[in-house]
Amino acid sequence: MAPSNAPAPPRDPGAPPRVSVLVPSYNHAPYLERCLRSIFAQTLPPAELLVIDDGSHDDSPAIAARVLADCPVPAELVVRPNRGLCATLNEGLARTRGELFTYLGSDDYWHPDRLRAAVEALAAAPDAVLACGRCYVVDAHDRIIGCSPYTAEQAGRRALRSLLLHEFVPPSPTVTYRRAALERERWNPRCQLEDYDLYLRLARLGPFAFVEQPLAYWRWHERNTSRGTAQMLDEVLAAQARFAAAHSLSPRALRRCQDRARFRFAAQFLLAGDRPRALYYGVRYLGGAPSPRAAAGLLARLLLPDGALAALRRWRYARYARASAPR
Repeated sequence: MAPSNAPAPPRDPGAPPRVSVLVPSYNHAPYLERCLRSIFAQTLPPAELLVIDDGSHDDSPAIAARVLADCPVPAELVVRPNRGLCATLNEGLARTRGELFTYLGSDDYWHPDRLRAAVEALAAAPDAVLACGRCYVVDAHDRIIGCSPYTAEQAGRRALRSLLLHEFVPPSPTVTYRRAALERERWNPRCQLEDYDLYLRLARLGPFAFVEQPLAYWRWHERNTSRGTAQMLDEVLAAQARFAAAHSLSPRALRRCQDRARFRFAAQFLLAGDRPRALYYGVRYLGGAPSPRAAAGLLARLLLPDGALAALRRWRYARYARASAPR
């Protein structure tokens, strides 16, 4: 199907806004079918589905073509050489026409009510630039091993402050954007941590609506290594510095935000198995802890031996699995 650049047809005033869904696909052949079929199963179907294969070296293009034959909504597959995620996201926005835009990584998947909840949240907050929420973290076998800790209090009109302090970074599988906001702020191809940079800019335009119930599943890979965590921290610090320069944030305020981010990343280094960096950032930036309880909790985990940490993770995984089981 050739992409259409024609304007979208007029919408019935009583109908929900049209949602365009993009799947940026790259080397996720084992997970891609699960991803696509979770979109097909939405209780509020999208107006269109676009899959852009960004130069995969595995069977992703063939899998996408086969599965899209079953798609119940208008769908398009674009296969082209690699250009990177930001370029793919901006291309997907340009090729689609819905008033709302969302994307789902080709290794992630959605609960059937994911789109419906986002549309309802945006309808209840007409000034919001996007809707977001909590999501489950799953392993390679779809076992739930975590859940994002965010709350509605961190979103709304507090979103910019929460983002700058790195207390709140909406997981991308939960985010649905208003196209009007994305037409003012796009993904920056020079950024490796593309969403955090965009969220900071969008939060200046309006509040973030929040969906409390976790309705998306973000997949944790073996690629979540210490090296990757260090690169993510560098990108967060760079995005904060760019924002400070563009919007006259004082050096003292920037330092506070960056110290908070460094402290929070200590837990990420510990999860990635890099105890020396976790100790460095946890102790060196203890003053960046959001509360005495957070400081004590991190220090307690840093003092645990590796075996005890692994046992704690297994207990948490089991707790999340029980909490998310159908009742």
